[in-house]
Amino acid sequence: MFFAHPLLRWVNKLSAVQLILVFYLLAVVMSTCLLALPIAYQDGVDISFIDILFTAVSAISVTGLSTITVADTLSTTGIIFLAIVLQLGAVGVMAIGTSIWLLLGKKIGLRERRLIMTDQNQTRFAGMVNLIKQLFLVLGVIELTGFLVLGTYYLQYFPTGEAYLNGFFGTVSAISNGGFDITGSSLIPFKDDYFVQFINILLIIFGAIGFPVLIELKEYLFSKISDRKTFRFTLFTKLTTTTFFVLVVLGTLFIYLFDSVQFFEGKTWHETFFYALFQSVTTRSGGLSTMDVSLLTEQNHLFMSVLMFIGASPSSAGGGIRTTTFALVVIFIITYVRGGESIRLFRREVYQEDLLKAVTVMLVAIVFVFMSVITISVIEPFSVIQILFEVTSAFGTVGLSLGITSELTTASKLILMVLMFIGRIGIITFLFTFKNNTKQGNFHYPKEKIIIG
Repeated sequence: MFFAHPLLRWVNKLSAVQLILVFYLLAVVMSTCLLALPIAYQDGVDISFIDILFTAVSAISVTGLSTITVADTLSTTGIIFLAIVLQLGAVGVMAIGTSIWLLLGKKIGLRERRLIMTDQNQTRFAGMVNLIKQLFLVLGVIELTGFLVLGTYYLQYFPTGEAYLNGFFGTVSAISNGGFDITGSSLIPFKDDYFVQFINILLIIFGAIGFPVLIELKEYLFSKISDRKTFRFTLFTKLTTTTFFVLVVLGTLFIYLFDSVQFFEGKTWHETFFYALFQSVTTRSGGLSTMDVSLLTEQNHLFMSVLMFIGASPSSAGGGIRTTTFALVVIFIITYVRGGESIRLFRREVYQEDLLKAVTVMLVAIVFVFMSVITISVIEPFSVIQILFEVTSAFGTVGLSLGITSELTTASKLILMVLMFIGRIGIITFLFTFKNNTKQGNFHYPKEKIIIG
């Protein structure tokens, strides 16, 4: 107790954002310990601590960048451990903690609700516990369905036990947008199996589009038919869904155009369509792939880096600057050029605070990525495009790679781990850990114009 009191006093002084950061760091430590257990590896496998730590950070941030080949390194027990860590990273540490707390019959207080709100990127206290319950219900149904469908379908490819193991891990990896695989070559073995691709596309979208969107969709589908006419989706859902699918369509189109006379030349229309569509969806955060992305042109690598930088939606399993950030910044630029003074979407106006957050996130993310690319390019012998692709893949918690991850030095791996961690918790959460809570004085200095541009 003598040592406990100072620790408790220190914890009580932390803000909700700082506590979330601490919890995620503890999750990384526990995941590293779990993946360091000898039973997690196949006989004769020797793996360094930095690679164990890198795998743990990649899993808890649901990225999928890996310095090891899961199929050749982890045992069945290790694969299950990795799936558990992916699940923890997908729903968030506070969601897992809250569910355990509720199962034990404990009351969720104001401080706990504040932590849930911060972890799930929400803006109000009301309904936090119900949000977690709905989250687990929706994800549970989707994951169980995906596991049964994929596991049963895989019986034509694998023995029974291996088929359902692939169905289980594949479902968790896809819906968590984790990007890990146990085939040894992602989904390339199923490049001609459009059913497997379609199921994985759905799972990746479910994990990346945002949990509040899924919950609202469930409420709409299970409401009375008479109530659907008056059902109103939130501005968040409308903006997120619109931006998400616009990016999917544009991504599919441009991925095809940039390689129409190279990788896609000579392929049938359905091969081309599914290659481009799957790559567009997975590049946003999924990390699984039906092709060797290193075969694509540099123009495509650059374009895919932009998609990975944008990432998935807020309150999802994905990372990046998030779709709403990208949408608000683009709409703000268009509005400003046209002489508008406020952003209006779907007959609603956007709060000035949300716009400032979006611009801040965009600018800070650009700085992080830019500095990371410069630093790694000094350390490593690879091209700038290869490094940019790796950096945006880490920041967007995507997991796609041009094959250089395992060849990086320890310093570069540490930089990528920091990017994966920030990409998972979000830039706003990361920045708010340094927030000064001291109140400013109740006065203003005289304002003066500055020449811009």
